[in-house]
Formats: sequence, C-alpha cells, structure tokens
Amino acid sequence: MNMKKWPLAVWIFVGLLVGIVGGLALMTVPDKAGIAFAKEYIKPFGVIFLNLIKFIVVPIVLFSIISGVIAMKDIKKVGSVGVKTLVYYLCTTGFAVIIALALATATQDLFPALSQLTASGGFKAKEPVSFMQTLVDVFPSNIIAPLAKASMLQVIVIALFFGFGILLAGEKGVLAGRVVDSFSEVSMKVMDMILRLSPIGVACLLMPVVAENGPQLLGSLFAVVAVAYTGYLLHAGIVYSSAIAVLARISPIAFFKEMMPAWMMAFSSASSVGTLPFTLKSAENLGARKEVSSFVVPLGATINMDGTAIYQGVCAVFIASCYGIDLTLGNMATIVLTATLASIGTAGVPGAGVVMLAMVLESVGLPVEGIALVLGIDRLFDMGRTVINITGDAACAVIVSKMEDRKNGIA
Repeated sequence: MNMKKWPLAVWIFVGLLVGIVGGLALMTVPDKAGIAFAKEYIKPFGVIFLNLIKFIVVPIVLFSIISGVIAMKDIKKVGSVGVKTLVYYLCTTGFAVIIALALATATQDLFPALSQLTASGGFKAKEPVSFMQTLVDVFPSNIIAPLAKASMLQVIVIALFFGFGILLAGEKGVLAGRVVDSFSEVSMKVMDMILRLSPIGVACLLMPVVAENGPQLLGSLFAVVAVAYTGYLLHAGIVYSSAIAVLARISPIAFFKEMMPAWMMAFSSASSVGTLPFTLKSAENLGARKEVSSFVVPLGATINMDGTAIYQGVCAVFIASCYGIDLTLGNMATIVLTATLASIGTAGVPGAGVVMLAMVLESVGLPVEGIALVLGIDRLFDMGRTVINITGDAACAVIVSKMEDRKNGIA
C-alpha cells in the first residue's frame, strides 16, 4: 500500500534503475543475444510510450498557448506592469537558453557519442537551412500541415494568432475561449495519464541503450546534471544579480538571502506553484508592492521558466552529442526561440520539462527518442530548475515594482 503512494518521480527513478540494471545484465549474455533481445522485445514498449508523448505535444502546446493569450486580458488592467513583466520574462528566458547552449557547447566533450545511436542506418540530422528560410518557415501557409507534422514554431504562431483573435472578438469570442480552456484541461489530463507510464517507458527505452553502451552512458548522465547545475548558478549569479542591482537597486546578496526560505521549499517540492506563498512573501519583504507582486509572481509561476529553459538547452546539446550530431548556429537560434516561446505554452503542466524538451528536439530535427536518456533523472534537474524559476519570479516582482515607483515619483 505504501508503494502505491510513492510520487511519480520515485517510480521514474525506479524505472531508470531497472533500465540500467537490466541493460548491464543483458550485456553479460554471450554472442550479444541479450542486446538483440532488448532491441526486439523490450524497446518496442518504449517506442509506444514515446509515440504517446509525441501525440500529446501538439494539443498541449496549441490549447495552452491560446489559453495563455486569452488570460493576458488582465495585462490591459495593469497597463505598463504587464508589459514590463512579459518583456522581463521573455528576455531572461532567452538569456537562460543562451547561457545553457554556450556552457553545454563548451563542455560537450563530456558527452561522448554512443555507438548504438550513431551506428550506420541510425538517425541523421536534417540539412541546415539559412536564417531567412528559417524565418519564413515560422509562419504557416495552412493550419493543418503544422499540426500534422508537429512543426512546433508554426504551431506556436497559430496559437498566438487564434488567441489574439479570440480577445479581439470580444463577447463573440467568449464561447471559443471556454472551448479552448476545456480542451486545454482535457489535454493536461491526457498528458497526466501518459506520464504515469513514464517508469515503464524509461526502463524499456534505456535498457537497450545501456546494454549496447554500458558505463559510458552512466558517466555522461552525471556530466549533464553537473553542466545543468552550473548553468543554473551562472544564470542566477549573472542575469539575476545584474538585474536586481541595476534595475531594482538592491544588493544581490540581500536579495538571495531573503530568498532562502523560498529556495528550500522549491528545491524540496520541485513545484513553482506550491512555492507561491513563499515567493510572494520574499518579494514583498524585498520591497515589492503587494498589488504588483500578487500579479507578477502568479503569472511567473505560469509562464516564467528560466530554469527549465536552461535544462532544454543543455539536454539538446547532450542528446545531439550522444547521436553524433553537430548543432549549427541556426539550430541554436531555433532552440533559443522555441524554448523561450514554449515556456509560455507549457508552464504549469505536470511534466512540462518533458513536453518542452520534445518541442525543442522536434524544432531542430533531433530525435525525440533522446528524451529517454535524461527522463529517468529528470527529478534531479527539476529541483534545481524550480529554484531558478521562482527566483526569477521574485526578481521580476521587485524590479517591476521599483520601476513603477520611480515612474510615479514614489522613489
């Protein structure tokens, strides 16, 4: 009975261990019979799980972003507060991905290519395209093809336009908004059902990889976690410290010290929403006005995912390295754009990191199968990225509040 109450993260970690132990055991079978067995009879169950992840990504993104745009009607009520908040969140998320890509690229030698994944007949990267062609391809020529092909940037553009259309339609758009909200909630429930299969999916996808590559993969997993946490620290130490010091005129040390209670809650719960009361209190103790923090912080818990964006960038480079693929400058620009925009679309969804990572991989033509390499240790990433996410929420509340005060001649 107690085992049934274990959180999903524990079960996924159990699936990771089963995949590792099973893969190492199959390595010992003579004449590579164990590897053949894993590929023929175990991997297909992992592929089924992967197909389910792919299938739910498009509806999650489409309906979540439309719902998010509809909810932005509150931005008009708070005027410049809303504009500053959105600009801040988008900019810091963009910086987060850039830091992650730079760091991961500099340390990608720690992520050796895996023989099973780079074997002849395996995955091949798409031919690089020019920046201008990439820009043109962002805008769809019809509504069906992007949804069918899971062209994520085009799906995001479709969602944005429909969201704005519903807002501009006024009362006639209310019914459409309710329908979208309903489909968004249904999509989240479907995603929840699929994620419950994660332990089985992780074990079945990871076992053949471990059987083929053995300890080489395990060392890479520790390396990618270390690189991600280095990115978290750099983002907090550079971006947040600079923003707080320059825009809010507050000592970064004082800011981080006040954030400690919220950090501990975020690290233990791995939930931005669950940490919301602590984040609000920290922001107000740092001088954020209540009417500002009560808008900015909850909005940030919904759309601000700097830590998750760092995770996307590091994992994209890690997975590309494992498959022996070199990411071009255009690929990296696409990752920055996709991860930044996707942070609005999937925030607040259980397993959002997995959904976003699938989107990022699809956007640059990397195999979604690579998710299996990191999904088993997602909880380790999640604790750190949640700390970064809520730190950004509090920083934004303080900065926007101080800027509004100066604008109104209060300070």
